[in-house]
Amino acid sequence: MMRVTSLLLLIVLGLSSCEWGAPAKKDPNGVFRDTLAYAYQTIHERAADCGNKPDSSCTVVKISYPQFKDKHVLNDTIKHKLLNIFMLGENPDTSLNALAAKFLKSYTAFKKDDPRTQMFFTLDTYAKVIGQDSALVTLEYGGYTFQGGAHGASFTGFINWDGKTDKNVTLDDIMVSGYQPELAKIAEKIFRKDEKLSDTSSLARDYFFKDNKFALNENYSITPLGIRFVYNQYEIKPYAAGQTELILPYSQIKKLMRPQSVASQYIHKNAGI
Repeated sequence: MMRVTSLLLLIVLGLSSCEWGAPAKKDPNGVFRDTLAYAYQTIHERAADCGNKPDSSCTVVKISYPQFKDKHVLNDTIKHKLLNIFMLGENPDTSLNALAAKFLKSYTAFKKDDPRTQMFFTLDTYAKVIGQDSALVTLEYGGYTFQGGAHGASFTGFINWDGKTDKNVTLDDIMVSGYQPELAKIAEKIFRKDEKLSDTSSLARDYFFKDNKFALNENYSITPLGIRFVYNQYEIKPYAAGQTELILPYSQIKKLMRPQSVASQYIHKNAGI
């Protein structure tokens, strides 16, 4: 019985552990995936007064992120992003463990000022791999925090990483020179359709665009279907409206795309060229 139990434990660990050395996998479209090995790291800290309370009703810090094997620049980039989402104080912390410790310390100070309060803080941040193939690794990072006040704050951001050159991929890397005006024009047309606005409707009343003119932000992910932009809370709409997502299909922007880039395989698969 002991040998059987041990064997089952090894199998479970093998299925749920690191991605180190995971072989490349090919999807039905022939795109290779999981070409970089990684393992998820987790920081989980609870305030001293949590006792037997569940995480959902006491002050807790949760940080989850992937660590890539032999990809130091990418790992540093991920940690830098996480440290700057909900920065405590004027300067970012030097490590995620330091961030967790400072957050719990801020709660302790808050509780000392008002011992009778039933309020608790929350810091829940993450980075996760949402796409990977032989040319590009795409990560989403973000989270939620509450430190008193009327409501908490949330954020979603992206990292588009060229695994071969070890660099972040920008729109300039995948689009032809001078693409910006035409891309904005196409994006605004899609945005107005999504928002059920006419071509001439003013953006002044319900949106926060500078000078009331539509503009793309720099928060996007390069996906197999198109470029996905995300506007976070308060960015272009009131807090209650939440996030706004805008997807630009390759079929509509293929003339603006460079023929040889990390996004080329997606253009060919989805734009019929």
